[in-house]
Amino acid sequence: MAELADSGICKEWWANPAVVGLMGFGLTTMATGLHNVGYWSAGPTLALAITFGGTAQFIAGIVDLRKGSIFGGSAFMSYGAFWWSLFVLLYVQPKTGIPAGHPEELGFFLMWTLFTLAFCVAVHGVGKFLAVLFWLLLLAFILLDFVVVGKCSPAVAGWEIFITGLVAWYIAMATLANTVYKRNVLPLF
Repeated sequence: MAELADSGICKEWWANPAVVGLMGFGLTTMATGLHNVGYWSAGPTLALAITFGGTAQFIAGIVDLRKGSIFGGSAFMSYGAFWWSLFVLLYVQPKTGIPAGHPEELGFFLMWTLFTLAFCVAVHGVGKFLAVLFWLLLLAFILLDFVVVGKCSPAVAGWEIFITGLVAWYIAMATLANTVYKRNVLPLF
């Protein structure tokens, strides 16, 4: 939907992309946690990583940047790219003869740990629930770093990762409900 401003410039209005972005991140993260715990194979995680966690979240980031949100847009696009890169690392590369072993995975997760730390520094200006989400995400990446070097059980990391995804899912659900009902149905501050 577009609206003509007084200056004659057409202004476009976009809905809040946070629900799609956070749901894509949350469900894919929960699937990853359940995979690390041992409930299922990598299939559900990789399927979500390429579609909902990757593509839908990346598109949500484009919309959020268009709306002027540097934090949300950057986060959605970057973590959408994270899911794509995880898919490439764990599925595409092995299919082409490039192994994803100890040094590659450690470097991969370490870079995302550092990336997430940068968002943790800025998140307190965005909201308390998102601050909890990003600090949990930082902990998830730290635990994954330790899993790769054999200092943490995949199950411990998996449950923490699942909880991180659950927090993202709750924020998305609260945003959706509060927006649809035009009042605070679920707490979100």
